[in-house]
Amino acid sequence: PSPVAVPVITPPRSAQPTLHPVPVVAGVDSSTQSTKVELRDADTGAVVGRASAPHPPTTPPRSEQDPESWWRAFSSSWAALGSPDVAAIAIAGQQHGMVALDEIGRVLRPAKLWNDTESAPDAAWLIAQLETGAGGWADACGSVPVASFTITKLSWLHRSEPDVWKRLDRVLLPHDWMTYRLSGRCTTDRGDASGTGYWSPADGGYRWDLLALVDNDRDWTTAVPHVLGPLDDAGAWRGAVVAPGTGDNMAAALGLGIGVGDVVVSLGTSGTVFGVSEHPTADPSGLVAGFADASGRYLPLACTLNATKVTDAVARLLGVNHAGLEELAGQAPPGARGVVVLPYFDGERTPNRPDATGVVSGLRTSVTREELARAALEGVVCGLLDARDALAALIPTAGVMVLTGGGARSRAFRQILADLAGRPVVVPDVEESVATGACVQAAAVLHQRPLDEVQRAWSLGRGSVVEPGPGSTAAADVRAAYARRRDREA
Repeated sequence: PSPVAVPVITPPRSAQPTLHPVPVVAGVDSSTQSTKVELRDADTGAVVGRASAPHPPTTPPRSEQDPESWWRAFSSSWAALGSPDVAAIAIAGQQHGMVALDEIGRVLRPAKLWNDTESAPDAAWLIAQLETGAGGWADACGSVPVASFTITKLSWLHRSEPDVWKRLDRVLLPHDWMTYRLSGRCTTDRGDASGTGYWSPADGGYRWDLLALVDNDRDWTTAVPHVLGPLDDAGAWRGAVVAPGTGDNMAAALGLGIGVGDVVVSLGTSGTVFGVSEHPTADPSGLVAGFADASGRYLPLACTLNATKVTDAVARLLGVNHAGLEELAGQAPPGARGVVVLPYFDGERTPNRPDATGVVSGLRTSVTREELARAALEGVVCGLLDARDALAALIPTAGVMVLTGGGARSRAFRQILADLAGRPVVVPDVEESVATGACVQAAAVLHQRPLDEVQRAWSLGRGSVVEPGPGSTAAADVRAAYARRRDREA
């Protein structure tokens, strides 16, 4: 079914295009759950308007969406903003997804999304195809294949749907496809390309040998999009410059204004932990993906499949909303009196356990709703801190810890992260970091200015600070109890 627009509009809706006396840029966050459009003054970064519309819900192991639903959500949001006149636009999209097109550009099947785990067997098969295994993959493209990556989804398509495979002419990522709808050109950027499993951040080019593992008879040089540079344009749309776009995590890094040494913890449907690096990384364990960023540097990242979806599920079971869950959690002590939630509800990526399920342990007949609520939040945070630890083994992480994503609005999540990490947490002033980062890119391409100049001009990187509280004294015990349950399920 078509999504229903739920606009958050500034200024009020108008039947006529909104004309602005100064250049305005648009940043689009096309995520798993929704499309968000943000308009900003290209010079000052002041917010001019925002609107959003939902995408159809998905549930792993098969997580797919019709790309047309993304375009409808974008169109609904754009109309809600009065079909504005903008000077430049950039799309930031959910990473890794596979959009298969035929020779005239038609979508052949629903797009497989990053959290689709049906290609887990293909990931294992691909790793085995290199004599050097996981280490060889890390050296070749910076990452070890997991079910999330596009190359495993291509292998799945080749294996599972041969009739579709015969008609496949091009493969795009979600942001690539949205940019294609705007400009008519099949392009991508280095950030999103680095999450495919067949583009090398270290070499700056496609790895045809890795794609040949999927199908050695195909001419892959015509099947993948051209990789644009950070300040290149992808064409035009309604008179606006179309920027290269990028993956959602790369856009978030731009919107948050982070530097080398800073660590970002993003709490959304999934969780991500990433930082900026001056050098490419390669983790043979596969826990940290060695991505590129959207600026010319690198963005090593660890991802958990389960974050706020876990607390949403527990809230539903307890019959409360988000505020109710927070209230319950606040009434239980750190460690929830021994109740531990292992949050692998829909499989997991860090660690790589695609077939895992969630576990609640430590239950006694005296268990309370408050303890279960607290354990759910602590379990999600412990999983993210496992990802942070893996990242810290590769790059400096002693800078600022930034908490972003929908979960950053939760006072309980903020405090529990500060307590269990044992360090201050900065909650940025930016409300929609991915859409803001897309705006930064659009403005940089429009003015042909370095991205960091735009970030400074817009005063990005500010926020409120949450200090560790009394709960930090129990942090070691909480994390140790979680680790025991995690290792028991290995």
